Amino acid sequence: MTRNPERGSAMLVTMIVIASLLAGAAAITAMQLVSNRSTEVTRANMSATYCAESGLIAARAIVAASYAQWTNALGATTEPSWLLAAFSHDLDGNTANDPDFTITLRDNDDEVTGSNDLAHDNDLRVFVVSTCRLYPETPKQVQELVEWRGGGTCYDAQEGGCGGNGNGN
Repeated sequence: MTRNPERGSAMLVTMIVIASLLAGAAAITAMQLVSNRSTEVTRANMSATYCAESGLIAARAIVAASYAQWTNALGATTEPSWLLAAFSHDLDGNTANDPDFTITLRDNDDEVTGSNDLAHDNDLRVFVVSTCRLYPETPKQVQELVEWRGGGTCYDAQEGGCGGNGNGN
C-alpha cells in the first residue's frame, strides 16, 4: 500500500491563507485605532484652544476697563479676585467644579533700560493670559496684549458713535 504524497497539502494552504488574513485584519484594526486616537487628540486640542479663547474674550473688556487694579494683579500666578467675580468661568454648565479657564495678567517688556520688571507697568499695556483647565490632557493657553487708553468724552460722530448709533451724524 502506497501513501498519496499530496495528502493534507490543501489543509496547509488553507491555514496559511487564514493566518495571512488574520494578520492583515489585525494590522488594519491597529491602524484604525491609532487614527481614532489621533482624531480624539485633535478634537480635544481644538476644544481646549476654544476654551482658552472664550476666557480671553470674556476678560478682555473688563481688564481694559480696570487699569487701577492691574498693579496688584501683575506678577501673580493666580487669577485676581476682581476678575474671578466679574464674569462666569463656566463653559460646560457644571458650576460645582473648578473654573473651566483662568485669567492672569502679565506685563509686557516695557522697560527702556535694565531688566524687565514684571510687577510694574510703564506703558499702559499688559498681556491677558487665558489658560483652559477644562481639558487637562491638552493644556492650552492664549494671550492678548491689552492697552488702557483712559476715559474720555464720547461724541456722536466718533468711530462707532455713542450708544451704538452706528456713527449717525
